[in-house]
Amino acid sequence: MGITAIVGVVVAVIVLAALSSSVRVLREYERGVVFRLGRLIDLKNAGLVLLIPVVDKMERVSLRIITLKVPPQDVITRDNVPVRVTAVAYFRVIDANKAIVEVEDYFAATSQIAQTSLRAVLGKAELDTLLAERERLNEDLQKVIDQQTEPWGVKVLIVEIKDVDVPDNMKRAIARQAEAERERRAKVINAEGEFQASARLADAADVMGRNPSTLQLRYLQTLTEISSASSTTAVIPLPVNLLGPLLTQQGRPRDAGHAGDSRDAAEATG
Repeated sequence: MGITAIVGVVVAVIVLAALSSSVRVLREYERGVVFRLGRLIDLKNAGLVLLIPVVDKMERVSLRIITLKVPPQDVITRDNVPVRVTAVAYFRVIDANKAIVEVEDYFAATSQIAQTSLRAVLGKAELDTLLAERERLNEDLQKVIDQQTEPWGVKVLIVEIKDVDVPDNMKRAIARQAEAERERRAKVINAEGEFQASARLADAADVMGRNPSTLQLRYLQTLTEISSASSTTAVIPLPVNLLGPLLTQQGRPRDAGHAGDSRDAAEATG
């Protein structure tokens, strides 16, 4: 009786183990790739999955987006500048059957492809492009990596360049270049300001020339500005009207004066 009980217990344990191995539960984001005697037979969706013990074998595949941190890569740019670049890639499995059948480890394979593509794409770009046009380079990397992982049922969604480590000597050279660029812009802006100011002054001179009263108003405004400033200079206002004859006399040609004197002498002699 004792032996029969022991045999019954052993049989019960075996049956329970077989049942437990034949029952699987897949989450909503998982898919099950089922092999029967080594042959791919079906793709199981989320929920309860029943398998034939010993005969069926199932591989779980997650369909969630996976974050892949690309290790730092030493890259020599097109203009022969050594840099160290780190990046991150986001991908997901869109075909679970291909991800299991076509490649041994789709995660490791995608990581290797991302590293080699990073060196290849960035090696064709110059340092200025690498620092200033990351968005375009990110798109190029995404297209290149996705094209190579598509046969594995893997879709690369986003590739982002995180850090670009530039040597110290190149950092100093970039700083000097940026400083020279800022000085150039400052000189250009200063020259543009002087050009615009001279043009406005010429316009103001034309207006004052057409209307003499504006010159007198400007004269009074200048006196007000000088008087408000703290200075030891004494300012004596002088009407502009008094300066008119002096300016006219100053502007009279000398030849006309000599001609008048010669005419007066001739009349006296006659």
